[in-house]
Amino acid sequence: MTIRIAAAALTLLAGTGLALAHGDVAPQAVDTTGLPEVGEEWLIENPYRDQGMEVWQAAVDIGASGYNQNCARCHGLGAVSGGLAPDLRYLEAEEYGDEWYVERFRYGYTQNGTTKMPEFGDLLGQEAAWAIRTYIETRPDDVAMEDATPELKGIRDQLLAWAEDGSGADPDAAKSKLSEIAESIETLSGAPLADSVAYRAAFQIDGSAEGYKLAAETLTIGLSAAQ
Repeated sequence: MTIRIAAAALTLLAGTGLALAHGDVAPQAVDTTGLPEVGEEWLIENPYRDQGMEVWQAAVDIGASGYNQNCARCHGLGAVSGGLAPDLRYLEAEEYGDEWYVERFRYGYTQNGTTKMPEFGDLLGQEAAWAIRTYIETRPDDVAMEDATPELKGIRDQLLAWAEDGSGADPDAAKSKLSEIAESIETLSGAPLADSVAYRAAFQIDGSAEGYKLAAETLTIGLSAAQ
């Protein structure tokens, strides 16, 4: 991932603005309970990227909620832009991309006197900002997900069968295979781990019928959304 990708996103935003004006939508508060506090002084690099899996997962989950409430209208569901606003998934998961992101998050964007993006900083706070950033940067690469889809569907079907009859189930093998697939699915931002359905399903398998069913549902919903 190169700096030029983020620069291109910045140019697009500055040149065209968000076609869907965001000024008439009030920012929605984000519950950041469970995230470590990061202080009052705004950081320029995502503090939740390297604090361990528990913090990372909490940031992704909270960020998903915050993104859907405040960002999806313009930037697209799942952070997949429809072309009217920058595709934030390409913003580098490193200091350069973080610095650009937090500047825009804090101060918004106005074009010709029209608010295209409101100032979120004072309203939502820094923890919410970085949680949303974590969610955005961990979106899986579409192409990688498409390539993995046939195999994931096969695992999903096997999990459903085990949920009905677990006599021949091999949960360790299923978890191992899902983890292997998860490691092969990259992010567009360059973040080290994608929050893919393969990753999530692997952690839901616990050897119980309910666990198999839950993991299968995760795969079904995720694969449907990816199509």
